[in-house]
Amino acid sequence: PGLWPLVPFLRHDPTVGADPLKYLLHHLGFVACVLLATVLAFTPLRVIFPQSKLALALNRHRRLVGVSAFAYAALHLATHLVYEGGFGVLASDIKKPFLLTGLITFVILLVLAVTSLNRLVRVLGAKHWKMLHRLAYVAAALAAYHQAAARKLFPMQVLWIFVPLALLELIRIGIQLRKANAKQTA
Repeated sequence: PGLWPLVPFLRHDPTVGADPLKYLLHHLGFVACVLLATVLAFTPLRVIFPQSKLALALNRHRRLVGVSAFAYAALHLATHLVYEGGFGVLASDIKKPFLLTGLITFVILLVLAVTSLNRLVRVLGAKHWKMLHRLAYVAAALAAYHQAAARKLFPMQVLWIFVPLALLELIRIGIQLRKANAKQTA
């Protein structure tokens, strides 16, 4: 799956256009966002459909999908550095809000990927690890802003990626609040 962005190059697809590196840059960022939204959707799906074998199976692969989101974000950043001319250009452009939010998102994903190691989960403890990994929601919000503010993708794509996640989260929160209220009244 990591090589799928190269398929249009191999087929000489006209959608690549005159700037193949730019095409690759945008697609790697897009895939990172899709994977991030996907992994965050696993938990609400488990809460909404607690008896679903599919939801339980998906949740067993959260770490893999989450680390994959980081890997695509790292490839996106590396491609950006090559495309724009290195760290010097990055440092001079850091004032651009979309770039700053992209870097903050990357740092959050880096921390989450590193702390996904079994040993670090044990060192942090379940409570602290879970609180830290809730930063994934912050990363998703920043990634949505990064995509929208960069204006590199059709704005509707940002909505297609993140609105379903937001709806699933709202439903999950509603279910959890209803369960909490039911326990209090019982």
